[in-house]
Amino acid sequence: RRLKQRKDPMASKQREKPAEEQEEEQQQGGSGATLIQKLEGNGITGADIKKLLEAGFYTVESVVYAPKKALLAIKGISEVKADKLAHEASKLIPTGFTSASDFHKQREQIIHITTGSKELDQLLGGGIETGSITEMFGEFKTGKTQLCHTLCVACQLPLDQGGAEGKALYVDTEGTFRPERLLAIAERFGLNGQDVLDNVAYARAYNSDHQSQLLVQASAMMAEERYALLVVDSATALYRTDYSGRGELSARQIHLGRFLRSLMRIADEFGVAVVITNQVVAQVDGAAMFNANPNKPIGGHIMAHASTTRLMLRKGRGDTRVCKIYDSPSLPEAEAAFAITTQGIVDAKE
Repeated sequence: RRLKQRKDPMASKQREKPAEEQEEEQQQGGSGATLIQKLEGNGITGADIKKLLEAGFYTVESVVYAPKKALLAIKGISEVKADKLAHEASKLIPTGFTSASDFHKQREQIIHITTGSKELDQLLGGGIETGSITEMFGEFKTGKTQLCHTLCVACQLPLDQGGAEGKALYVDTEGTFRPERLLAIAERFGLNGQDVLDNVAYARAYNSDHQSQLLVQASAMMAEERYALLVVDSATALYRTDYSGRGELSARQIHLGRFLRSLMRIADEFGVAVVITNQVVAQVDGAAMFNANPNKPIGGHIMAHASTTRLMLRKGRGDTRVCKIYDSPSLPEAEAAFAITTQGIVDAKE
């Protein structure tokens, strides 16, 4: 499911809606996802709904996307009840085949969030795509965190200005989030600084388990209100320190795979743009001698397969940075230059 182009719930002036429309919005929450309460009835009781909520299932989509063993793991849910839940949920959320032309129409409705740089937006086909995972990797000082800060403000802009009319969630693992940066970027876009800060939810993650728990809280918040962006900066930093050496590599990759699967589910469920940053490691083997750029992103194949679009950032001259499409299902391999200023990401000066 993707972010539908509809009115911003944060706008102060809202028109009076008919009773049927209001009821439908209550069942959908502010996110466009269908709230779990809609499942009640047909043999599913209020107590079952409560168990699902306690286990972190806030929407009907989350039940549809979960494997059966995840439902069976919930205390008090029997096999018969798990089948019943899956059956009732699949009635509300279509999961079968659809024609390519219908899917093409859905793709045309997808919102893109501006990066603040026209050249970078053009490279990305309009900006950061909602409903998918975009990974940015590069060494330190390449603009990853600055790009994340700019997106937190840009996602609040109206649709006609390249925004998505939604709030932002920021999971910070490295302690690099700075609200004062958001204020400077808000001033550039002509937005009220205090409103911009109120519309960004921030959490500091202290270990890899905590990082995963924060996604459960994020799902609960997204079910209640309209969010357009989820940032994890950086997705891999804590894994590098919580797991060390080859002996723990398998456990690390399994845990990282689960975390990325949760991110993918959030992107599908709520149609938000998921932006993650990744660190790099220097290749010290023989092949590095023949490679112009010896750095490669960490996280291995699990990281590579989970991200829809992968962007490689590198330093240019002065404040200029270069973004290259490293991997994408629809965008050609190309690059664009942008600059970092006090007001966020802008076009590079010639």
